[in-house]
Amino acid sequence: MLAGARIVEIAGIGPGPFCAMHLADLGADVIAVERDESTIKGLSSNRSIINRGKRSIIVDIRTPAGRDTVLRLIENADAMIEGMRPGVMERLGLGPDECQARNPRLVYGRMTGWGQRGPLSQAAGHDNNYLSLAGAMYYNGGPNDPPSTLITQVGDIGGGALYLTVGILCGILNARSSGRGTIVDAAIVDGAAHMLQLALSTRWAGLVGNPRGHNIHDSSHFYATYRCADGEFVTLGSIEPQFHALLLQKLGLQDDPRFANQWDRKRWPELHAQFTQLFATKTRAEWCALLENTDACFGPVLSPDEAAHHPHNVAREIYFERDGELEVSPAPRFDGRRVQPGPVPVRGQHTQEILAALAAGTLWKTTGST
Repeated sequence: MLAGARIVEIAGIGPGPFCAMHLADLGADVIAVERDESTIKGLSSNRSIINRGKRSIIVDIRTPAGRDTVLRLIENADAMIEGMRPGVMERLGLGPDECQARNPRLVYGRMTGWGQRGPLSQAAGHDNNYLSLAGAMYYNGGPNDPPSTLITQVGDIGGGALYLTVGILCGILNARSSGRGTIVDAAIVDGAAHMLQLALSTRWAGLVGNPRGHNIHDSSHFYATYRCADGEFVTLGSIEPQFHALLLQKLGLQDDPRFANQWDRKRWPELHAQFTQLFATKTRAEWCALLENTDACFGPVLSPDEAAHHPHNVAREIYFERDGELEVSPAPRFDGRRVQPGPVPVRGQHTQEILAALAAGTLWKTTGST
């Protein structure tokens, strides 16, 4: 779908590379500008599945020659992605002014945790810090527990990479009509807060907004996670009355007067305790046999390895293995078809090829601009 889009990525960690991979998954021609592995402490692998579909070149952007190579790479690119702290790219001579002077149509995508400006813009941080400050962590966990740290797909990927992807695509569309590039300031704290909009829209209904441990997702019996007899877990999400009624029927509780009023919050602790005891009487597989593929809004909690073998995920080809590593297929799908993922390069695999193509003026796989 993005055939003809030309992206240069100044390789970093986390959301920037994910954004570039996502664009490559969707057909863009992505060149990852990477450092020599020997200069990166703590890394032992020469390949990363987050680089799939990209071409990889090793460039030391701290040198004049490296700076010149990047400027030559972006001359006919549609977008560049960088994930440095604010000001670093400017000090390297590769800031937006320099790059857009070389290519006025360039979309300059900036990926940070705190954003390009603000009191915290120069501070170090990680996913949980951005989520906590954004308000996105507050409701996670029980009333007597600390708010739970979410895994990185919520902040780095959801609030960061995917917002940068949208920003870059918007910038490319704008450049097609206006001939002018755009600077995209994608900050995880911004995106994580923006993703709260759905939760904030339900505050008036009382679904979210009370102190932690007193909302629908952390205190009700019908929207919860339960431990099974074998130590595994299952989830319920039976919010709508018809789904809640079906759940009670499946559990043999349709005539139990305690469950007659689903929204009697005073009874939620008692009913949650009843469900906790009930779900501990069967294994996860037994609950799946009873509740899966019904409108009770049920799901087993699976590890990625287990999820890869679930019949639904197998039917949709969501996971696949390559070179002994588990990967997830590109998303979304177009015209009902799964996008085929590109190969995973070795770090610097295309260095000589790209340098030769630069010299010959044949760098990009396609002609013209998107």
